Amino acid sequence: MPRLREEPYLHEQVEAVNTTLGRYTQIGQNTRLAQVEMGDYSYCDRFCDLANVTVGKFANIASFVRIGATDHPLDRASLHHFTYRSASYWDDATDDADWFAHRASRRAFVGHDTWIGHNAQIKPDVTIGHGAVIASGAIVTKDVAPYTIVGGVTASKLRDRYAPGVADRMMALAWWDWDHATLRTRLDDFRHLNAEAFLEKYERL
Repeated sequence: MPRLREEPYLHEQVEAVNTTLGRYTQIGQNTRLAQVEMGDYSYCDRFCDLANVTVGKFANIASFVRIGATDHPLDRASLHHFTYRSASYWDDATDDADWFAHRASRRAFVGHDTWIGHNAQIKPDVTIGHGAVIASGAIVTKDVAPYTIVGGVTASKLRDRYAPGVADRMMALAWWDWDHATLRTRLDDFRHLNAEAFLEKYERL
């Protein structure tokens, strides 16, 4: 892994269109990004496909993840993209701007400190709460509550990540808003304290 700097680090063959990347972000090779906003410290591994999604800070996105997969027009006579990518088929036809605007409006949201496992999919209009975990291979079609672990096809709750009450306290602490120097100062506590001990120490500050 390269030594990360404030400017985003893009590996080979990354395609990014209408995308904003925060500080210390990293994008794995052969990844495609379209209409993505990614917060500080978040990263995705190789061969990801992210579209129309806002990603919070410190998100951990494994390889081959797809978020915001675009859909086809179910109510038309044909599903095929000749109906909206029409300029690719006829010199005198234009693309369907309204359809593309509709697609772009269906944004997914991924919260802070989340973990999206290998080959998982998150559909458009889905919100993944802060601290949630999506198991490998899951297909998520509904919102996921903060600090919840889900898995399966379609995804359902497996368990809570923390004991009752701890998730609310962690969101109130909002450590993901600490500056870079503070994160370094408190690195040993991130490594060695469990969540409750961490809260007990830093809620008092």
